[in-house]
Amino acid sequence: MRPGAVLQAVRIFREQGGILRTTQAIDLGIHPRVLYQMRDTGLVAQLSRGVYRLKSLPALGQPDLVTVALRVPRAVLCLVSALSLHDITTEIPHEVQIALPRGTKSPVLDQPPVRVFRFSGVALTQGIQVIVMGGVKVRVYGPEKTVADCFRFRNKLGLGVAIEALHLCITRRRSQPADLLRYARVCRVEKVMLPYLQARQ
Repeated sequence: MRPGAVLQAVRIFREQGGILRTTQAIDLGIHPRVLYQMRDTGLVAQLSRGVYRLKSLPALGQPDLVTVALRVPRAVLCLVSALSLHDITTEIPHEVQIALPRGTKSPVLDQPPVRVFRFSGVALTQGIQVIVMGGVKVRVYGPEKTVADCFRFRNKLGLGVAIEALHLCITRRRSQPADLLRYARVCRVEKVMLPYLQARQ
């Protein structure tokens, strides 16, 4: 192993925001042996299979979400995971819930636990926001879209989760009824959601 290879690898990690997948690291010129040496000596931490992060960086607030964003780039955080990120639920996520297009293969991750929900059409593409976490772009549905999604998947999540999310979206995020109804139409739950929205007014 040539001298300075580890220092050069650290520099590459820093230039890329401190987190790399194995394939990215190799494409950028880091030899696999160097990468594994960095892991074994504690220079990088393995977040998940094939995902490494410089240990010298400040701790990630949401390492599971960053890992999923790196491992499953097409995924959009949804439902309870999105509610938690937007602080409009009292539920504690025990898995990362993601939306993927119908017909795509489900990801296989050793960590963290992931639950896939299938979306299609405008329900898949509308209301996506991008949040940068630890230098990684994480795709997530916005608060109003997430509330509508919770009403759509109320049979899987429980109606109480959706009603609480609606209440907190209005009180904490100051969401407007028109925005909530727009996404209710996108998700085809306007008739279900409207009575609960009217009760809040």
